[in-house]
Amino acid sequence: MNTQDTIAAISTPPGEGGVAVIRISGKRALEIASKIFSKDPKMIPSHTASYGSIVLNEEVIDKVLLMPMKNGRSYTGEETVEIFCHGGSLISRKVLETALKVGARSAFPGEFTYRAFLNGKIDLAQAEAVQALIHAKNEKMLSASSEQLEGRLSKLVKGFQVRLTEISAILEAWVDFPDEGLEFEPMEKVIRDLKEQRDELNKLVKTFHEGKIFHDGLKVALIGAPNVGKSSLMNVLLSKEHAIVSPIAGTTRDRVEGNMILAGLNVMLIDTAGIRNTEELIEVEGIKRSFKARDEADLVLYILDASRVLQPEEKSLLETANLEKTLVVWNKMDEALPSLPVIEAPYVAKISALKQEGLEALSAIVESMIFKEGVPSKEEIVITKGRHKEALSEAAQALDVVISGLEMGVSPEFVAFEAKSALHSLGKILGMNVTEDVLSSIFNKFCIGK
Repeated sequence: MNTQDTIAAISTPPGEGGVAVIRISGKRALEIASKIFSKDPKMIPSHTASYGSIVLNEEVIDKVLLMPMKNGRSYTGEETVEIFCHGGSLISRKVLETALKVGARSAFPGEFTYRAFLNGKIDLAQAEAVQALIHAKNEKMLSASSEQLEGRLSKLVKGFQVRLTEISAILEAWVDFPDEGLEFEPMEKVIRDLKEQRDELNKLVKTFHEGKIFHDGLKVALIGAPNVGKSSLMNVLLSKEHAIVSPIAGTTRDRVEGNMILAGLNVMLIDTAGIRNTEELIEVEGIKRSFKARDEADLVLYILDASRVLQPEEKSLLETANLEKTLVVWNKMDEALPSLPVIEAPYVAKISALKQEGLEALSAIVESMIFKEGVPSKEEIVITKGRHKEALSEAAQALDVVISGLEMGVSPEFVAFEAKSALHSLGKILGMNVTEDVLSSIFNKFCIGK
């Protein structure tokens, strides 16, 4: 990306709408706009919209509003012009092409945000939050992304950096002036502060469990014998007839997927073939896929029929289940036997998919399985990027080495490097010490126009 070019792109989604926005950014933005707008953009006050026409070779392309953003007071930190034209796909494309014909270059994906990062308008963590905010598909991810864009994570990381820089300076002073008797802070306090920093870093790392779920959502597999009500439960949860329901055993031969919001999260429900002993080749393949779905799922709803006794295959499935991620669901409680077998599992629910009873309790149990330490509060910062988790983990591990060394009485010069290493790792989150490859991998995932 040549940052000396003036770039342009449509910044609104493709398709038809009332208005489309064409963004032009770079040192020649006003000059390029003056070649295609019926008024001189340099004479329009900054951040003020002016009505006029987009014109090329005396042909009026569209009637638009044009807003100049001068003196770097823009999203990118550069001279910027935004054109608000009619929202049809063809007309917005023609307005963009007009700007390209008179000197602008078509922007690459994420190039506007990349320039905002380079110009110090946002740091790298905030840039990543922009993308996450755009693609957020549930309230929890939207909230986490908004907090990161506001700079809460960046502020926390900068706080770590300030204290670690102070401690690094003390360690360096002890190395450079070993005979001067300098002691800016008692060794005990330095070690105590380092432990507090390390513990805070590890606490932040642990939030990635929730953050990854916010970002990626959950895969929930419905597993069980034929005719226990897997497809019925799926249809009820999705509030539509998504899977075929039939009294004929073996109706579901392949996995059937559907998406929903459960416990405030994006959930992919996976209905699977009923598991039983069979020699029918297609059904055997379907059952293999059921086991694969069970193993790959984040959570498993193991459905049992409360109206009949447990079958040998069901007992065998229970014995091989990963109970930490399995919720045993007794279905058909409206027809339940007088006495149900005791299931040795930490998570058990009782429902009737037909009567739509017990679903709220089921949802509550699912939420408790996901958030074993409680749902994060709105005040809690949650890490949603694997890159951030890796950098925080590296910093915490480096501090472990420093702490262990100082507690063992190792000379400071042998641990000073590790303290600098922790600072280096934290810098990666904000965009310091990152390679071009890392930047490219981040910004290439953006849409064009952002």
